[in-house]
Amino acid sequence: MTTLVKTWKAGRERLETGGIDQPVIDSRLMLEAAAGVSRVDIITDPHRLLSGEQMATFDSYIERRLRREPVSHILGRKGFWKIMLSVTPQVLTPRPDTEVIVDEALKAFPEAMAFNMLDLGVGSGAILLAILAERPAAKGLGVDISEEALAVARENAANLDLNNRVALLRGDWTAGLGDETFDLVVSNPPYIATEEIETLDPEVKDHEPRLALDGGPDGLDPYRLLAPEILRVLKPGGLFAVEIGHTQAQAVEILFREAGGAQVRTIKDLALRDRVVAGVKNPLET
Repeated sequence: MTTLVKTWKAGRERLETGGIDQPVIDSRLMLEAAAGVSRVDIITDPHRLLSGEQMATFDSYIERRLRREPVSHILGRKGFWKIMLSVTPQVLTPRPDTEVIVDEALKAFPEAMAFNMLDLGVGSGAILLAILAERPAAKGLGVDISEEALAVARENAANLDLNNRVALLRGDWTAGLGDETFDLVVSNPPYIATEEIETLDPEVKDHEPRLALDGGPDGLDPYRLLAPEILRVLKPGGLFAVEIGHTQAQAVEILFREAGGAQVRTIKDLALRDRVVAGVKNPLET
């Protein structure tokens, strides 16, 4: 038998030895799940004993993490913005960098405002659901080519009690939307250049869906398709915000300006890297 604090430290040391990033956080998250405790429990009741079953579960989690399986896949969930999401290997694990899109959208649309939004490549539903959770008068449509991803998004919408304000559609970007238009269009498309994927960390290249990573030879193929289509389905005066790779700001800004975007700008993430290109559709255009 061992205690919460001893187990946490032992897990951290094993992960450190194995060269895992963020060993302290990863060990704590897996201990919370294995032992059914909270972060507060570990701090306020550090000498609580674990059962043999809890220890075995924790050990299995540590072994999986040492094989570079992402914590989100091991636990089947990941926090994003202010919500908790179910996550599977069929969807991209939500990352804090993507919260820049959420922040930008919430600044543009006041809490009581009614608006409709579109999330292209919705994946787990992270961006769409995080925004709708904070904007009770808003509704949204999420589109993804992966039926497996849509199943995860449906589960997350239901768990957050947002399914009555969310529609999910299997489709190839905007194909099939017809004349429908939106006040807000967001997307976190694949933007890794094909040949760079093999250079990524094992957690990403071996465990994330390739469909959500591969942006073609230069990583910009999705934006070439998306820029004119996003401007097409955006209402005059509407806002768009798309995530980018940190070296792609200039190229993506040009694509959106050429497609008719106005006030096109790049927003940095907390690490001060270029992360999101945003802009509006000129309200004088029809």
